[in-house]
Amino acid sequence: MATAHWLFGDQLGPHFLAPGAEGPDRDTPVVMIEARSVFRRRRFHRAKAHLILSAMRHRAAELGDRVRYIRCDTYREGLLRAVDDGPVTVHHPTSHAALRLVRSLDTVTVLPARGFLVPHADFRAWADGHDGRSLRPEDFYRWVRRGHHLLMDGDTPAGGRWNHDHDNREPPPKGARTLGAPAPYRPRENTVDEEVRHDLDRWERDGAVAFVGRDGPRRFPAARRAALAALRRFLQHRLAGFGPHEDAMLDADPVMGHSLLSSSLNLGLLHPAECIGGAQDAWRSGRAPINSVEGFVRQIAGWREYVWQLYWYFGDDYRHSNALHHHAPLPDWFLELDADAVTARCLATTPAQVRDTGWTHHIPRLMLLGSHALQRGLDPRAVTDWFHRCFVDGYDWVMLPNVIGMSQYADGGRMTTKPYTSAGAYVNRMSDLCGGCAYRPTERVGERACPYTAGYWAFLHRHRSRLAGNRRMAQALRGLDRLGDLDEPLRQERDRGQDPP
Repeated sequence: MATAHWLFGDQLGPHFLAPGAEGPDRDTPVVMIEARSVFRRRRFHRAKAHLILSAMRHRAAELGDRVRYIRCDTYREGLLRAVDDGPVTVHHPTSHAALRLVRSLDTVTVLPARGFLVPHADFRAWADGHDGRSLRPEDFYRWVRRGHHLLMDGDTPAGGRWNHDHDNREPPPKGARTLGAPAPYRPRENTVDEEVRHDLDRWERDGAVAFVGRDGPRRFPAARRAALAALRRFLQHRLAGFGPHEDAMLDADPVMGHSLLSSSLNLGLLHPAECIGGAQDAWRSGRAPINSVEGFVRQIAGWREYVWQLYWYFGDDYRHSNALHHHAPLPDWFLELDADAVTARCLATTPAQVRDTGWTHHIPRLMLLGSHALQRGLDPRAVTDWFHRCFVDGYDWVMLPNVIGMSQYADGGRMTTKPYTSAGAYVNRMSDLCGGCAYRPTERVGERACPYTAGYWAFLHRHRSRLAGNRRMAQALRGLDRLGDLDEPLRQERDRGQDPP
């Protein structure tokens, strides 16, 4: 029997079928398996389930007679139906669970991972050279830039600096409701989407699965051609203005200058090299400034690649990290994306965006949702699972380091040098979300006390002994000493508990 090649639902681009020494032949038959058990195990966002199934079915239609597309209950059942006990190859999957599955099957040969810039062995050599510690993203980013000659002029970084963050942290323009950026690419739905929506409705009616969030018109590409169109639009019309306000937030403009390419990258519809190459071309041709291009390249070649590698380097036990001993369950409003239950304007706006689209950009994720969870002591593993389920671009490899390591500081500083949380002043400076709110970012006690401001001081007090040796937290802890009314916000926050803020 001829060897078949198995494509997972996040291996949908042409680079996963490119022939070569570590890939399938050009005429190798392809297997794709749509396993409903994936959706039974977790309560995914409805828009995420729609996007994944639509993307898989679009890819199967592109492959035509070459693919055997199996709809079934489990992967094991699907593989048996597709090839019986015949030989199968598969590129290294993107989760520990999937890798355990394919390695447990005697007929399956696991090929090296595709869809990333750095091979696992290269990263391991780099990390081991740092004694497995001090694996800071800036050092990794520069190593990748040099090794792959990304945004380089000879041996020096293009534009004279490695890091243009200083130019990319501007607050939103004063008084502006939007950035006025050209609209992002929006895909058109087709009969595949109609079929997917029909199937999801039926599964829910039958009680087979349950979802959270809304499944409006699909906002993200589900096919290679659409993903390339989204990339072209970003590079031609939006990249130039992306950098300065990439950390800002506007209520009426949740997308701002962001690329919206993360779901396409994580489905495998785009390769990171083509995104970076297009951005480099935009800079060299004078169509985009270096700070915007470097910020975009950093997100892909720096952070995305770094998170992927740490997921495998740290291993599956990393998900159990809980250095701060946070065990509070996720409140119902969080689980249900019930934005109407929340009073704080910033924290009502963000769950509403997630509910309606399955997406927000990185700052609402980190400094609103993540910061709130950290201050309230929510269980980091439950927070990780929530991010995985509720974001269209969320996968285990994406969210485990991002949430455990960065957002919730649950690894005690193994990945980042400090907890990422702040008082309301940060939200006020970087957004328009404090205007018209029932709370005041400057107040930490009383009816108008900002939950982030009061929560920030309560968090520092609760973990003071652990953070005392962290030089990046020294100034914040000195501020704690200057509070003359500390007992009042501490008591207030204990009384507030997990009630909607």
